[in-house]
Amino acid sequence: MTHAVRIWDLPTRLFHWLLALCAVGLVITANVGGNAMVWHFRLGYAVATLLLFRLVWGLVGGRWSRFSSFAYGPGSVLRYLRGQSPEAHRLGHNPLGALSVWALLLFLLVQVGTGLISDDEIAAAGPLTALVSGDTVARASWYHKDIGAWVLIALVGLHVLAILFYAVVKRQALVGAMVHGDRQAEQAATPGSRDTAGTRAAALAVLLACAAVVRWVVQLGG
Repeated sequence: MTHAVRIWDLPTRLFHWLLALCAVGLVITANVGGNAMVWHFRLGYAVATLLLFRLVWGLVGGRWSRFSSFAYGPGSVLRYLRGQSPEAHRLGHNPLGALSVWALLLFLLVQVGTGLISDDEIAAAGPLTALVSGDTVARASWYHKDIGAWVLIALVGLHVLAILFYAVVKRQALVGAMVHGDRQAEQAATPGSRDTAGTRAAALAVLLACAAVVRWVVQLGG
């Protein structure tokens, strides 16, 4: 017999979907160019805020949103591939999925960082380009446009394919869990993530603080 367990708290779910929307918007605005670059930068600042929030929430958020819940070693990954993982390794981010999450967070952080010091030499320049050398701006611009963007598109593509695989082959509704927050667990003692009005208010406070930090960083360039 199974029972519902709150895996993803509301702040984590909102982070996920807002990040997905921003990512789509960033790809569209980058390809349109021109005046759309104004929104490209705004969306980039939004992503920076979301990522900073996720770093903080990964330390103090719901039980399954914390980094400690999906910091797996190579042995855990191998056991998961062999079908030998305990249930706790399959409810949140499983060992294989955790690798995807870490990669996405890392490359998104690099993409945002390089975007802040990139310059397309036409009309759009990152707010911090004046703080670094021309060579650094050139390298950051090259990476941001020709490497980082394609790496992230590939990672997102793999992420979507993995979700489809789990839905069709393994009959696991991962998307549904990221909408309503719950998954079915077999063990009655399985701990859930705390997701109360208090934790949601705390998450909002963290988000606002992160937005303030991002705004401060952006203004460093004058």
